[in-house]
Amino acid sequence: MGQGLWRIARNQQLQQQGYGGQGYLTREHGRRIPANSVSSTSHRKQAQGGIDIYHLLKTRKSKEQEGFINLEMLPPELSFTILSYLNATDLCLASCVWQDLANDELLWQGLCKSTWGHCSIYNKNPPLGFSFRKLYMQLDEGSLTFNANPDEGVNYFMSKGILDDSPKEIAKFIFCTRTLNWKKLRIYLDERRDVLDDLVTLHNFRNQFLPNALREFFRHIHAPEERGEYLETLITKFSHRFCACNPDLMRELGLSPDAVYVLCYSLILLSIDLTSPHVKNKMSKREFIRNTRRAAQNISEDFVGHLYDNIYLIGHVAA
Repeated sequence: MGQGLWRIARNQQLQQQGYGGQGYLTREHGRRIPANSVSSTSHRKQAQGGIDIYHLLKTRKSKEQEGFINLEMLPPELSFTILSYLNATDLCLASCVWQDLANDELLWQGLCKSTWGHCSIYNKNPPLGFSFRKLYMQLDEGSLTFNANPDEGVNYFMSKGILDDSPKEIAKFIFCTRTLNWKKLRIYLDERRDVLDDLVTLHNFRNQFLPNALREFFRHIHAPEERGEYLETLITKFSHRFCACNPDLMRELGLSPDAVYVLCYSLILLSIDLTSPHVKNKMSKREFIRNTRRAAQNISEDFVGHLYDNIYLIGHVAA
């Protein structure tokens, strides 16, 4: 548990003791003193007002002095700050030593909300006997269940009162959670288009450049590996949401949701072309501008050129 914490405590102890390890003790005038010569020099150390090295070697230190900081002796604010850096496993181990501190509800609440940013139960009055430590275990169990079977995972969350049976609540949970398997999540969203609709509306693409907005979208809603109806649905929903978030820009550029749809498809194809090792003859900027403007004639050449530069410099929009 907390190897960094142990090292800090150990180094502090060694500095206080002047103990260098491996049979050697503190330096004197740049010279190492072997451990077997301590008895001959201890009286000189004491005469000089230094520490009693022989006594330090022979005296058994208590557990707290052998490498553990006693957090109970520190101010509570400092103790909780130290423990807040631990994950759930290390915090459970810490509770074996500092039970009252490591079982504090604020620590487990922080762990829950840092991993699962939204749950319906966060906004409700907690039931009798509620604890965030127990909730963490249930959320972890539910996530593992979801990654094996998405429907069973969602049903588990609902049965424990963690999530309400609402597409909007499920969408918020998915949007704020990073522990769900993206392949299983893709299957679930393909089956639950009502949840997908609410998930799309949670994105805010205001004042974002189109390729960057598309990358953010596919970070939350992973694109399928093959082109098909589901990919077309995702691009259609993204196009309408992007236009709704940037009405002034759409009027200025003369773009419609259909035109944004064409641009998104062009960006995906360009990403594959530029990043795939199997494509030897990469699409040039001039070719991309020509092909895109054939499909969407009202788009300016400069704007399409900036799109090409973004993919060339940053990379795939759906990686």
